[in-house]
Amino acid sequence: MEANMSFSHDMDDEYDKFIRRMNAPRVVIDNESCKNATVIRVDSLNKQGILLEVVQVLTDLNLIITKAYICSDGGWFMDVFNVTDQDGNKVTDEGLLKYLQKSLGPESLFFTSSMRSVGVKQSMDHTAIELTGSDRPGLLSEVSAVLTNLKCNVVSAEVWTHNTRAAAVMQVTDEETGSAITDPERLSRIKELLCNVLKSSNKYRGAKTVVSHGVTHTERRLHQMMFADRDYERSGDDILDEKQRPNVSVVNWFDKDYSVVTIRCKDRPKLLFDTVCTLTDMQYVVFHANIDTEGPQSYQEYYIRHIDGSPVKSDAERQRVIQCLEAAIERRVSEGLKLELCTTDRVGLLSDVTRIFRENSLTVTRAEVTTKGGKAVNTFYVRDASGYPVDSKTIDSIRQVIGQTILKVKGNPDELKPVSQESPTRFLFGGLFKSRSFVNFGLVRSYS
Repeated sequence: MEANMSFSHDMDDEYDKFIRRMNAPRVVIDNESCKNATVIRVDSLNKQGILLEVVQVLTDLNLIITKAYICSDGGWFMDVFNVTDQDGNKVTDEGLLKYLQKSLGPESLFFTSSMRSVGVKQSMDHTAIELTGSDRPGLLSEVSAVLTNLKCNVVSAEVWTHNTRAAAVMQVTDEETGSAITDPERLSRIKELLCNVLKSSNKYRGAKTVVSHGVTHTERRLHQMMFADRDYERSGDDILDEKQRPNVSVVNWFDKDYSVVTIRCKDRPKLLFDTVCTLTDMQYVVFHANIDTEGPQSYQEYYIRHIDGSPVKSDAERQRVIQCLEAAIERRVSEGLKLELCTTDRVGLLSDVTRIFRENSLTVTRAEVTTKGGKAVNTFYVRDASGYPVDSKTIDSIRQVIGQTILKVKGNPDELKPVSQESPTRFLFGGLFKSRSFVNFGLVRSYS
């Protein structure tokens, strides 16, 4: 019986492959018809999640989607995207254009599932750690200190916080070997200690730590983790200013059995990915969509049904869709002052830097940690732990410790609060700064 079932599954897989080959995706990249954008047209056999796959490819290449028209009614998927580079110019790089053709066109059928998937890809180069729990000042510092003490080197990480919750996806290697950590006992110890750190402030919901050898699409996974952690649920005393909240509405078009989702909010990079990702993870299918993000505001309109074929059925479901899309948009909105650290990578660097932030009463609201070719490029968004604007003298003191050329202020200078008198932070930690040199912190090298 099992053999027959296995044979049946194999036949189904081969049939699916045959259908895909007979209906291979077609991609046209046009730099002529539009004055200020590159037009990308994608025609393909329709399947659940294909819109997210296409949007993910464009987003991962840091392309800005200014307009889009999407139609997937029936068995065929047709998309038109107007895209530019980060500077607002057409995409003309030949290597990039060839990559787009390979990623979206007929050759994409022969990519391994791990290369095309928006889910998990296997890798033995590092160990993946996923963390969710209550946010609090100093959390990233404590987590990175635990990893350093356990002889783990953080090679990349992304941390999001939203609505009192925190989620992180971190890739670590063994300090000595530079490869993935495989010892089961050690992995269990890492998981146990990190979970203890997360639990220490979890008054309302449980913490979660997952350790694996898979690597996910980090931003997709962060959306999934925060969605599973219900960060979209707002408490009564945590009501966001209505002017700051995205304008999201859901109405039913009964003649066509669609629910129409309309989103109006301030435009930003990766906004389309965030909304499509959330609709996909909530098991909704986008049949038609119009996207217009030219200018400071973004307008998105989706015609959706649940995967079971039904539109939004109740007021409770409608409210949940609105809340989840609001959360998806807000998660990536970076609150606080943007700081960029660029220096030679070493074990414990993240722990040292975030400890300095914590000791100066700063909390990290979002972080992106990357290492390449022996260099670390880390971006942090920080706020005063008490909720006040960041003290400019505190930032000056931190930059003196870490290095003026190593840590730079990249965010809006309005986030800095000029101070006319000595702040409590400087009083408490002034001795710390005087007693430890740049070399002590290991942020610059010492040469004898």
